[in-house]
Amino acid sequence: MRPRVIIVHGWEGSSEEGWFPWLKLNLEKDSIAVTVPIMPHSKKPTMDVWVNHLKKVVGIPDRKLILVGHSLGCITILRFLETLLPSQQIQSAVLVAGFGRDLEYPGYKGELKSFFQRSLDWKKIKNQCKAFIAIHSDNDQWVPMECNRLFVEKLGAKSIICHNMKHFSGDDGITKLPVVMDLLMSLISSK
Repeated sequence: MRPRVIIVHGWEGSSEEGWFPWLKLNLEKDSIAVTVPIMPHSKKPTMDVWVNHLKKVVGIPDRKLILVGHSLGCITILRFLETLLPSQQIQSAVLVAGFGRDLEYPGYKGELKSFFQRSLDWKKIKNQCKAFIAIHSDNDQWVPMECNRLFVEKLGAKSIICHNMKHFSGDDGITKLPVVMDLLMSLISSK
């Protein structure tokens, strides 16, 4: 069974923004199957719609599946993992600029509240994925560093802190993300 990588973009994002096309192209050069789905209603996302869409994209989850999320894509991945049966475990989840609680910053009006109407089942999420990696920037204007610590504490995630990468978005000028490429190649070759 070949490894599969699915990259989930964030709020107001698209499959063609930032570093996603670069990562997809480079992984495909190594014959890795990559999907970057367009998440529905990205300007007004809701948890049920996004999680159900990810379920359709994933199909049958297996131990060769690696999920990569950016921002809201990360909480979508965590909510997806909550829905899996105990026998359905994936290989890894790479969480870039992710958060496990609702956001708090000037101007935020609770647009993502549907993702947080109930507490995360951290234990179940952790049991459904062999390894978690949390990547955050030391100057992210939207997602505070405490989100990295939360993933380490609740999921046993490996923590990677990058310098001056803001929110890792195309709007921040991030069109390549070698740290994620290197991680994925390491995860894939370790199987």
